[in-house]
Amino acid sequence: MFSGDTVRSDEEGFLYFIGRRDEMMKTSGYRVSPTEVEEVLYATRLVGECVAFGVDHPTLGHAIQVIATPGTGGTLDTAALLTECRRRMPAYMVPAGVTVRAGPLPRNPNGKIDRKMLAGEFLANAALTADAGKLDTCIEGSRK
Repeated sequence: MFSGDTVRSDEEGFLYFIGRRDEMMKTSGYRVSPTEVEEVLYATRLVGECVAFGVDHPTLGHAIQVIATPGTGGTLDTAALLTECRRRMPAYMVPAGVTVRAGPLPRNPNGKIDRKMLAGEFLANAALTADAGKLDTCIEGSRK
């Protein structure tokens, strides 16, 4: 059975609760639900669909990232969206970044936006970008 709880078993088979694996993000000492962030994003009416997730950050714990599709206008002004976020939510909840993606966002077998897959894609793209930056730095360094 899958509950999202992390447990350990002792030698007698008793289970001990350790924690819960969920989607909560901890940023700047605050626990933030992705749904809280998404509700504000939808309330702006600037996004069609969106998903929020935490990305490991060395000082914040998690940096909040968002992947969003444009609303009915066909374009998404990320600067305007972040301005609205700053106006509508506490500073610790404001996303560190917004990635615009053509919609609709992918769904899991339950019909919900596939947060886990999108977060994985985001991290993979970030790793490729970081590796490309390191390569550019190495190439530049070899030219000197």
